[in-house]
Amino acid sequence: MPSRRQKILNKILAGSKNIRFDDFVLLLEGYGFVLERMRGSHFVFSHSKLQRAFPVQSEKGKAKIYQIRQLISLVEQFNLKLIDDETPDDEESDT
Repeated sequence: MPSRRQKILNKILAGSKNIRFDDFVLLLEGYGFVLERMRGSHFVFSHSKLQRAFPVQSEKGKAKIYQIRQLISLVEQFNLKLIDDETPDDEESDT
């Protein structure tokens, strides 16, 4: 069963433009990005393989399309690997 992060990635790769910002942040963290600081509406992430910061911001609770594309480009360029999350989807459902 795919992890939550893998499901988010699959949704992006399938062409969805409707990605929640919280899910985008979860995906960033899954690729090893670390939140360095928040400045206004910008969340500034860093990664040990990158020489620069990666700022992202929400647009009405959704991830910005160009920032999603930038992430995919960085993943390919630096051969970043997705780390599976600890919580299976079963634990997220309302029972």
